[in-house]
Amino acid sequence: MIYSKIPLSQTVVTLCKTHEVKHIVISPGSRNAPLTIGFTHDAYFSCYSIVDERCAAFFALGLAQQLQEPVAVICTSGSALLNYYPAVAEAFYSHIPLVVISADRPKHLIDIGDGQTINQKNVYGTHVLHNANLKLDLLEVEQGHPDQEVPILKSIENKLERFLGLQKDIQSHNESEIHDALTISKLHSGPVHINCPFDEPLYDTVEELSINPKPFKLQQRVEKVDPFEIKSLLEVWHSAKRKMILVGVLPPNAIETQWIQEIADDDSVIVFTETTSNLHHPDFFPGIDKMIAPLDEDDFKALQPDVLFTFGGLVVSKKIKAFLRAYKPKFHAHIDLYGANDTFFTLDKHIKLAPNAFLAAFLPQVTHHTKSTYKSTWLAVRQKRRKLQKAYLKNLPFSDFTVFYTLLKNLPRHSQLQVGNSSAIRYTQLFQVPKSVHVFCNRGTSGIDGSTSTAIGASLGSDKRTTFITGDLSFFYDSNALWNAYIPQNFRIIVVNNEGGGIFRILPGQKDTANFDCYFETKHHLSASHLCKMYGFQYVSANDQDELNTALETFYADSDAPKLLEVFTPSQLNDKILLDFFKAVK
Repeated sequence: MIYSKIPLSQTVVTLCKTHEVKHIVISPGSRNAPLTIGFTHDAYFSCYSIVDERCAAFFALGLAQQLQEPVAVICTSGSALLNYYPAVAEAFYSHIPLVVISADRPKHLIDIGDGQTINQKNVYGTHVLHNANLKLDLLEVEQGHPDQEVPILKSIENKLERFLGLQKDIQSHNESEIHDALTISKLHSGPVHINCPFDEPLYDTVEELSINPKPFKLQQRVEKVDPFEIKSLLEVWHSAKRKMILVGVLPPNAIETQWIQEIADDDSVIVFTETTSNLHHPDFFPGIDKMIAPLDEDDFKALQPDVLFTFGGLVVSKKIKAFLRAYKPKFHAHIDLYGANDTFFTLDKHIKLAPNAFLAAFLPQVTHHTKSTYKSTWLAVRQKRRKLQKAYLKNLPFSDFTVFYTLLKNLPRHSQLQVGNSSAIRYTQLFQVPKSVHVFCNRGTSGIDGSTSTAIGASLGSDKRTTFITGDLSFFYDSNALWNAYIPQNFRIIVVNNEGGGIFRILPGQKDTANFDCYFETKHHLSASHLCKMYGFQYVSANDQDELNTALETFYADSDAPKLLEVFTPSQLNDKILLDFFKAVK
């Protein structure tokens, strides 16, 4: 076995193996060479080399999203780790275990004008769960400069470390910090930062480890049910005639079928589900916006819940947020193992359990279902909305609206759908996605910056084939995502190209002006065809409904390269068609 000669590098690699961090995404560089040597020469790890740091971090995030276990991303010093920041923020707000391991210069080379050097300590601020600031090996320094005082010892601080903190104490500190970071990332499902200072020489190797880490017992997450908490919730639940459950981002199969059915059997409960909830039942209410958008004040009062339970991550629908902020429930509890956002300014209780664990403790103690017409009333409204939507689709011109309807109903069964942000996820919310399709979107920060990279990483982290649907601005913004040697042949990208940020046309503001075109909608005439040629994707395009139908007939067929379908829609029609839809379903 080949190891880096540097003890700190050996420690990081060894403890990643101890914590079962198997997937390592490497952004090539020099200062991180000791880590690259250690990880790539150990067959335990699956290593990936991705040049663009922003793409690398989102790729790692996609892997971790699917594996639901920590994935490490490694970079050199300087601005490299700043390019990880968007993915770090997404991981923080989406509760994804991303481990950033950055190489750094020794202290004496920071803030003296040395190249590729910034202040890396705690650089991600409050957007990580733990900062592990490791210490430079002193044995490494002495071995590298046996006959002279070395630069690191010229600072008073490091002289004190040399004489008062022996190498074994530094080794103990580093081991403890690495253990803490990796444990926290796994148990609390979020990003952590491990910063590793390395001095030259960086490329020396040995065939045996010079470290012997102390034994460490991996901690397991324990979910504790508080019976008094459950009892107080039962009292609130039993007394309410109108109960609403709103479900945001959840991984597939997060809630067992028996609890889903138990909820559905209660006539006093309505369940609003987002596409990203991956939760399905014939009596639930997907398509939240088309339910709420046409309501008047009397309807809102009739829909206003007595009790609101929320599960899962962040919610896409602005309309449900506005409704619940204006027509507040008497009681709101959020059930989540990690955190609770007071999205509707009405949060009374945070239950620190996973939704399934909570329902398993709570529902068996529900003694009766309250008699109510709450669910039946809104099921009738839902049925009317669906009929009106079907009628509206019949005579529509080719547009974003008709394209998303066509794309979603043609998705391969038992597959994974990754969706870009902005208009892509909002259109997806308006239609029913097949039950067997698992849906994901970067809703933590809702950015367009790394959706393609995330989808590619997710395609490797899942045994399901992956389709990625995105808008044109998001796709071109993250086009370096295709500079990736690991894209499966069955990976599919669909770019809905309306030549700009079409979603801005439905927002308040003056349209069809040079200022709007340039600074808001960002008009362009770009095509993905040249990118596909450069990166080895099979390319197909569609400009109308017939061409789209024809393209989809063979788009998901087996191929010897990944495919991209670019659908060109008219930019001037989409906003009117979408706004008219909400009027049509009233």
